[in-house]
Amino acid sequence: EAQKSEPTEANAMALATVTAGAVPSVRMVLLKGHGPDGFVFYTNLDSDKGRQLRAHPRAALCFHWKRLRDGVQVRVEGRVETVADAEADAYFASRPRDSQIGAWASQQSQTLPDRATFEARYAEAEQRYANAPVPRPPHWSGQRVVPDLIEFWYGVPFRLHERHRHEWRDGAWQFRLLYP
Repeated sequence: EAQKSEPTEANAMALATVTAGAVPSVRMVLLKGHGPDGFVFYTNLDSDKGRQLRAHPRAALCFHWKRLRDGVQVRVEGRVETVADAEADAYFASRPRDSQIGAWASQQSQTLPDRATFEARYAEAEQRYANAPVPRPPHWSGQRVVPDLIEFWYGVPFRLHERHRHEWRDGAWQFRLLYP
């Protein structure tokens, strides 16, 4: 439904992590897979979010689709695990070649002295793989948020919204309604 109603990037989601000092940190990422085992996005594991998730392997996600119905929000909270190498390799191989090369060139979240430095790193990686497939960098993989909480918020006129909370407890999903 969101893919039909949203003009761009219906798979955009806010990802919240926590720093070493317990400070919340949030940014937008793209959902690249989902199923019974969780919600998957890909990143540089040495980025701020990668380091934060290694130290504290829990995260929260938030989707917001303003144009869907009267607005829909989905919140997800859960533990985080790195996807299997085969899964990360398959997704990396499906990316555009320029994005693959960019994964080698970018030292995500590190200080960049100037744009020319990044462009030089990109050109070097492009030359290195000029006549070969671009392999997945060892510092790049997928992260799966395995939910223990999923909450749906449905916009209703006059702020009489509807909230459905699903929590994984004792080996099963428990459902309850919440006041808006």
